[in-house]
Amino acid sequence: MAIDGLISLRSHVGPQQTADRLKAELQARGLTLFAQIDHAAGAAGAGLALRPTELFVFGNAKGGTPLMQAAQTVGIDLPLKALVWQDEAGACWFSYNDPAWLTERHGVAEATQRVTANMSALLGAIAKAVTSGGA
Repeated sequence: MAIDGLISLRSHVGPQQTADRLKAELQARGLTLFAQIDHAAGAAGAGLALRPTELFVFGNAKGGTPLMQAAQTVGIDLPLKALVWQDEAGACWFSYNDPAWLTERHGVAEATQRVTANMSALLGAIAKAVTSGGA
């Protein structure tokens, strides 16, 4: 599943546990959860079926502001987002935008390398924590 700028990791637990782990991980790392959007519930409300699909919007001004200082248009892609979703085979996935792709998209990759590296490391650690097979 190769989509430009999107990193997807298969979760070793189901959608609900992956979502619960993500909320706990964000809180533990001092990140603000701005919104949690249950697309499947929205679909059900419209009389349509959709496998579990939940979007999380989160961030931290100290992390995102330097990117917007370099190019305010990065604000269209911030705060950060993560998607917990289940595919047609029943596998659960955790997907998020690659910060390096975002800064490249807005033409500030060179100017924001350190911030981008830190953001990438943080998201990678969060992804590993929420998708691991351990309890």
